Amino acid sequence: MAWSRYQLFLAGLMLLTGSLNTLSAKWADNFNAEGCRGTPEHSFQHPFLQAVGMFLGEFSCLAAFYLLVCRDRQRAEPSMAPPRPFNPLLFLPPALCDMTGTSIMYVALNMTSASSFQMLRGAVIIFTGLLSVAFLGRKLVPSQWLGILVTIAGLVVVGLADMVSTSRDEKHNLSEVITGDLLIIMAQVIVAIQMVLEEKFVYKHDVHPLRAVGTEGFFGFFILSLLLIPMYYIPAGSFGGNPRGVLEDPLDAFCQIGRRPLIALALAGNISSIAFFNFAGISVTKEISATTRMVLDSLRTVVIWAVSLAVGWETFHGLEILGFLILLVGAALYNGLHRPLLARLPWGRSPAERQNLLGGERQPINGDS
Repeated sequence: MAWSRYQLFLAGLMLLTGSLNTLSAKWADNFNAEGCRGTPEHSFQHPFLQAVGMFLGEFSCLAAFYLLVCRDRQRAEPSMAPPRPFNPLLFLPPALCDMTGTSIMYVALNMTSASSFQMLRGAVIIFTGLLSVAFLGRKLVPSQWLGILVTIAGLVVVGLADMVSTSRDEKHNLSEVITGDLLIIMAQVIVAIQMVLEEKFVYKHDVHPLRAVGTEGFFGFFILSLLLIPMYYIPAGSFGGNPRGVLEDPLDAFCQIGRRPLIALALAGNISSIAFFNFAGISVTKEISATTRMVLDSLRTVVIWAVSLAVGWETFHGLEILGFLILLVGAALYNGLHRPLLARLPWGRSPAERQNLLGGERQPINGDS
């Protein structure tokens, strides 16, 4: 079936904004500028402040939801059901997981390449599958177990590619890259917990996806903004990446932004792209399919990798391509993309396998951030 212009627009918007989200965050990390009180020029390493910006982008989805409701009510025949009452505190536990996982990933992005960052996020399949069996009582079919094993193999290959390419990287040493990769994988455990919490407590309330993203963004934005205050005083040594050696120094970040306005442009790109990416992802699932959304999400890894090579942020290594292809196969097996191919074969016409973790067309509320 041919796609309409609107569907093509949504697919393009999702691919573009999803790629911009990671690239703009990495672009901000690559800037160097003087800080406050005449401190020497240093790199812009403010992962927790960047995470606050990301939650601001998610929070804006709440405004988009109410604009859609108002527009729908002005029609002669409204198509949207009236918003159902729900307890917003249901979103607090997933928001805390999102806040923790996102902050860890932004810390890791300072230590590794943008393409590896995006590829290693595929580890969420492993932990989501295992947690769904343990806490949701799911039974994974053989193809999903195979997908998990293939994904593990892909992660090993990507990790090896990072270790080999580190010798050519002047910005990061081997220990930094290994730490960054491990932090990304650790963050996926927290993201998987977030997805299981959403599946168990949130989806049954049938909350509009934009409203759900916005509510989690609200909690994440205000809680993490308040946490910036104690972070300003918590010693972190070289791990902090700022002259004062604290966990986060937002004042230093604002001074650097004042001296290098392009940092503000990168941060604005990160904030706006996550808002449009969530909207486009939800719309693609609704207007086309969840399978298309997964394919587009895989394609943005290719875009991020290609742009990173073009601008000189990383060097080419064949193992990365191999690792990406293996991860792609693992994701396809886990999400059942092999079924249409098998169905065309005479021996492949068997009863449909069980639904995947998030129930066919369901997606994590803000798993794309």
